[in-house]
Amino acid sequence: MVDLTKACDRTAKLLENVRDEDFGARTPCEKLSVAELMAHIGGLAAAFAAAARKEFGPLTDTVPDDSAYRLDDDWRTRYPDELARLAAAWRAPEAWEGMTRIAGFDLPGEVAGMIALTEVVIHGWDLAQATGQPYDVDDADVRVVLSHVTEVAAEGPAEGLFGPAVQVPDDASPFDRALALSGRDPRGS
Repeated sequence: MVDLTKACDRTAKLLENVRDEDFGARTPCEKLSVAELMAHIGGLAAAFAAAARKEFGPLTDTVPDDSAYRLDDDWRTRYPDELARLAAAWRAPEAWEGMTRIAGFDLPGEVAGMIALTEVVIHGWDLAQATGQPYDVDDADVRVVLSHVTEVAAEGPAEGLFGPAVQVPDDASPFDRALALSGRDPRGS
């Protein structure tokens, strides 16, 4: 089991500091503006919480569509609440056991939990970069995320998840390596 609490809290704090004038800014997710990225974060939080609880239905069966991300009117309260529910759902040992479903794919709970953490951490960084906010990740989260993106990157770019890996120096930090493997330039360029 991995505790998603710190990652979810960190990303929720970023949401609190987003200004309306940031909405149209581009993010490291090439296709998404800040508003669309925040809508994606709110949606993935709800979907992965449902996956943890094994509550299958529209939240776990629907494949994300980059063109359909619309910021909810109540996003300032709803998305941080969704992130808190996400962290709480993955604190249950049974979330990590057996099979679950996300985006219409059945997979082991353990794998879904790692994907959830990776999504929150990487998209948290995306949001911080796009809005000029600081972003620090604790070592435990970095280890899990780096392990997960290393596995995914070994299979090549994952359409809709990660782009082609970016080259970083041999002495890059573990988090910079994770970002680079996910197709992001850790230098923010």
